[in-house]
Amino acid sequence: MQKFKIVVWLAIYIIMLFPVALMAQRNDGAVISGDFADPSIIQVGSKYYAVGTSSEWAPHFPIYQSTDLKNWRHTGYVFNKTPQWTSGSFWAPEYYKIKDTYYIYYTARRKADNMSYIGVATSKYPDKDFTDHGVIIAFGKEAIDAFVFKDHGQLYITFKAYGLDNRPIEILSSKLSADGLKLEGETFSLLKDEPRIGMEGQSILKRNRYYYLFYSAGNCCGAQCGYNVRVARSTKFEGPYEVYEANPILSENYKWKCIGHGTFVKSPNGADLYLHHAYNRESNTLTGRQGLISELKWPANNGWPVFKVQKLIGPPVSDINDSFNSNQIAQYWQWDFRNVTPNIKQQNGALYLSGTAKQSNQVGIVLTTRPVSGNFVMTTTVINHNNALKGLSFYGDANMAAGIGTKNGKVVVWQVKDNKFAVLSEAPVNGSLPVHVQLKLSPDRTCEFLYRTGTTSWKKLKINEVFNASFLTQWDRSPRAGLHFKGNENEHALFADFSIKNID
Repeated sequence: MQKFKIVVWLAIYIIMLFPVALMAQRNDGAVISGDFADPSIIQVGSKYYAVGTSSEWAPHFPIYQSTDLKNWRHTGYVFNKTPQWTSGSFWAPEYYKIKDTYYIYYTARRKADNMSYIGVATSKYPDKDFTDHGVIIAFGKEAIDAFVFKDHGQLYITFKAYGLDNRPIEILSSKLSADGLKLEGETFSLLKDEPRIGMEGQSILKRNRYYYLFYSAGNCCGAQCGYNVRVARSTKFEGPYEVYEANPILSENYKWKCIGHGTFVKSPNGADLYLHHAYNRESNTLTGRQGLISELKWPANNGWPVFKVQKLIGPPVSDINDSFNSNQIAQYWQWDFRNVTPNIKQQNGALYLSGTAKQSNQVGIVLTTRPVSGNFVMTTTVINHNNALKGLSFYGDANMAAGIGTKNGKVVVWQVKDNKFAVLSEAPVNGSLPVHVQLKLSPDRTCEFLYRTGTTSWKKLKINEVFNASFLTQWDRSPRAGLHFKGNENEHALFADFSIKNID
């Protein structure tokens, strides 16, 4: 009888917990969904601005705006035109403001030697019209992840130095000129990576008598990542810094993994909030490193700080439904600037896509947006007919992508893998009617390809093997979904609409 009572009470306890667990899972969400790594945040009056890594996509460094830190709106980019000195890898931008001027300190590869160094750009506005001033830090074999800190009236810039011959990774610092555009004095070390666990993405706060140096350790990116946030402190900005014995102070949980690289901002009630990135365990690398906000709590008596994970939860992810009714393309569109030069026009309820691609590019031109879910349905309507391939693509890079489109009176499912273009399936279509094509991504990473003409029912194009999109993910960025064109310079694609519906 006693055993029976124990079993009954255990069952009731599990039943009571189960709905709570489901509710918690439904409420978990990023404040900035989709691939938005290495974010930096700044407050301007009653508004907040956040900027993040764009890797190989142009325009470079997306900027978001919010009034409540929960609901964010994409308002622009730092660079609509690629800075002349750069060749790619646009990582880890850092916001700062000096007087009435906004600064972005950013990492990119230098065209001359392919080394990653730190540049700086300025604007009178937080989210537009930035002017590039070129490289400000070219140190050793790599200098990345800038962070600016002001101490007793003196500006300092800190950065990660990597690959310095046989020396460990270091967080270095230098005095910064009053105008924020050049280094002054000797560079000095704040913290060395003596355990060789990795060290980057630093951010510094002053609290009472201590300077707290927060940094990320471990492998930042990809399916095998192990990122986490650690802290060290010192009574002097220059150090020496004592590393906290109980590190890490922010790491993975049941919903998010590889948490790290962020900066702090004060909430309206004075709390220290940390905007950082993490991979969602469900969609993982298919949606990239998304923007989360966690709260930093300060114990009494100068104790070490602790994080309240995911303090702020953003709204449900948004669908895209675009009928191209304006004369300006949407902010969400980006493209692989290393491999294509797109020609994009939007007018009279249609989007025109053409352009040129590098000779080695087997995919063609893809006008992309960042997926915010690992389970979606993407659809477009192609309204012109020619020899070019026109439709949809799920794009990893110029040598790996897949899609469905129409060409020469046929609808075609295609893929590029290992830089080889292949037709997986095709079917004839009525060349005088608009062709609707659809790509479905499922949580298991498999894709289905469908089409219809006019108002007929959707038809699924069969391929010999189940298509799995896992191979599309790049180390430092998620694959992108969007409109596709592959043809000659004198041809083009014309689209009447574009939509992505995210499935719960």
